[in-house]
Amino acid sequence: MGNKIALVTGGSRGLGKNMALSLAKKGLDVVLTYHSKKAEAEEVVSEIEKLGRKAVALQLNVSDVSGFDSFFQNAKSALQNTFGTDKIDFLINNAGVGAYASFAETTEAQFDDMVNIHFKGAFFLTQKALDILNDGGGIVNISSGLARFSYPGYAAYASMKGAIETLTSYQAQELGARKIRVNIVAPGAIETDFGGGAVRDNEQLNQQIASQTALGRVGLPDDIGSVVAFLCTPDSKWVNGQRIEVAGGIHL
Repeated sequence: MGNKIALVTGGSRGLGKNMALSLAKKGLDVVLTYHSKKAEAEEVVSEIEKLGRKAVALQLNVSDVSGFDSFFQNAKSALQNTFGTDKIDFLINNAGVGAYASFAETTEAQFDDMVNIHFKGAFFLTQKALDILNDGGGIVNISSGLARFSYPGYAAYASMKGAIETLTSYQAQELGARKIRVNIVAPGAIETDFGGGAVRDNEQLNQQIASQTALGRVGLPDDIGSVVAFLCTPDSKWVNGQRIEVAGGIHL
């Protein structure tokens, strides 16, 4: 039996990069996808290899469902070449960007982007991944604290996260026969380049969020990656259909 393999979408930067490295530290091999930043993705592959694990980076646009069949053909070849198998054990649906606009000013194009990236893309990518996902494996979807509490400007983005939270319960129920566990992780505000790096770079916003968080700071990528990695280990074998908010206790 070879090593367990996790596929992380959007693994070249931010939270996805931390997830990929955290998985490698737990002893998993990693397939990571990138949208356009190939050099950054290859750098993450190198970092994973330095940790003694195998990794490969593949291009994927999660908002374009028509490209998924060719992506999985590429993935099967890459899996065979790099790991000597055509199966994965875990899928982490992390790729995504935000759209910042008030409800009143959200355009149809922005709305469609959010649907395609965060809901339709994750829905059908997971559906197509079922063929290469081993029984007894797992799926980790990524939501946001914004699906539970509201900050003005994220109506479309947060609505898609609400949708994927509902989908997670259905996936856990329907894939249970294959012993595939499905959970969703909801990060709070994190210091990354997400949303133009606002949480990281806007000191006033940073302090405001910290003051509303029980643990008194905003989140860091490493706060999230380790939880996602935990959900891809036998330690979490009885955790299924759960929404795990990783936000330091914000707006309790």
